[in-house]
Amino acid sequence: MAAHDLTLTPDLCPPSGLVQLVFDQDHLTQVVRDAMLQATSSLEIATADFKAMLVPSSTTDRRAPSVVEHLIRLAARGVEVRVMHSGVPSGPALAQLKAALRRGTLPANLTVRRCPRLHAKTVVVDANWLYLGSANLTGAGLGAKGPTRRNFEWGVASEDPTLVDAVLGRFNDLWEGQHCAGCGRRDVCPVPLEEPRL
Repeated sequence: MAAHDLTLTPDLCPPSGLVQLVFDQDHLTQVVRDAMLQATSSLEIATADFKAMLVPSSTTDRRAPSVVEHLIRLAARGVEVRVMHSGVPSGPALAQLKAALRRGTLPANLTVRRCPRLHAKTVVVDANWLYLGSANLTGAGLGAKGPTRRNFEWGVASEDPTLVDAVLGRFNDLWEGQHCAGCGRRDVCPVPLEEPRL
């Protein structure tokens, strides 16, 4: 059996703070309601899929706003919202973004970019809390679908500054296009980090 090098470089040392496991439906409460929707200064989201998932406030909530509506509200309150994903947002998400743009209610500090190579899933709130796991920004991923329809997902949440800084640093590298010049997927991304055409 081959040996695996588990040596950590100094900038990737294990977290010293509390790391909490997040499973399945707990994503809706812990990641979306208690973290994302409580952002006060910044919200960074990396996801392969970006859909207009509904965010019910309770199990009986019949008119749940979509995550797109929540992101627009956060940005309108002054939160810098950056969403990076690998494709085009779903039809409903794109329609909601376009409608807000037509109405003049799409804040400039809500930015959506794409990178076809992105498969990471992370949420960083106010540069001091993060989720890192398997869940996409979708109802099936973040638990907004019913118990028999949602995905089996797990991840970790942490306020450890070393871990938050490392993930945010990697997010910023991708956001700023640090890997675009030598990217081998330029054939499917002719305009690096283009924002979806609204």
